[in-house]
Amino acid sequence: MTVLVVGSVNADLTVRTARIPAPGETVLGGDAVTSPGGKGANQAVAAALAGAPVALIGAVGQDTFRDVALRGLQGAGVNLGSLLTLDAPTGLALITVSAQGENAITVASGANAHLTPAHLPEDLGGVSHLLLQQELPPEVTLHAARQARAAGVPVLLNAAPTRDLPADLLGQVTHLIVNEHELTALRPDGGTLERQAASILARGPQAVTVTLGAQGSLTVTAQGSHRLAAHPVQATDTTGAGDTFCGVLAARLAAGDPLPAALRAAGVAGALACTRPGAQDAMPRWAEVQAVLAPA
Repeated sequence: MTVLVVGSVNADLTVRTARIPAPGETVLGGDAVTSPGGKGANQAVAAALAGAPVALIGAVGQDTFRDVALRGLQGAGVNLGSLLTLDAPTGLALITVSAQGENAITVASGANAHLTPAHLPEDLGGVSHLLLQQELPPEVTLHAARQARAAGVPVLLNAAPTRDLPADLLGQVTHLIVNEHELTALRPDGGTLERQAASILARGPQAVTVTLGAQGSLTVTAQGSHRLAAHPVQATDTTGAGDTFCGVLAARLAAGDPLPAALRAAGVAGALACTRPGAQDAMPRWAEVQAVLAPA
């Protein structure tokens, strides 16, 4: 069974600087580095590296950034049979990384913005889990989620980047993954993180996971809440850590792991991704994650 990712495909242009520039400020940085990215592609690569058969539905252009954008997907063995080439530039992300490993990202969507529901397949046979993000047009994400829900396929939605959700999208979602900022943007009732996450359960999802960086993660279901401490690492670049978490979580759920074990694997993988520069280039192989999990 395959993890199907419907999501964005970008090339990343990254510059390391002493700090993230303030509005109106120019900061000198190091050499620009091009690498594959896009939240959809990132999560597809992470899932494939964690041992899942993965297929991606996305779009690129015919420009010079196309080969960069596809390099990691091809290297990880992701099925690109449904990849579209559209009359638009390949998506591009401009990333600034500070000396502390934090990042600021601006995305030019390009071909990603030209995907429509008509580009999605009608048959989800052989798909075990659907993984979505919010870099595609909202109507595409909603249509994919509805298709999966109708077919009985669990839907994982990473509600990033922050944007308005289609009215009934949460009702199609099985597992919602957000960070603290994205959780707040969903306008829950306030209070503790547990209360905020629990308030979203009433809107459809069976589980809500809040990623908390160095503080680990919190997952809330109807059965209660589960906090997971972060695997300790010396972070050098947090770009792609959240995508690594999402992809590995989907892969391990597809492999039949119980939710707590899948969350721990995702947390370890996300932490390891912070120890190397880049997004897809920094993602750990499954053997590296297993080496950390083995003593547990």
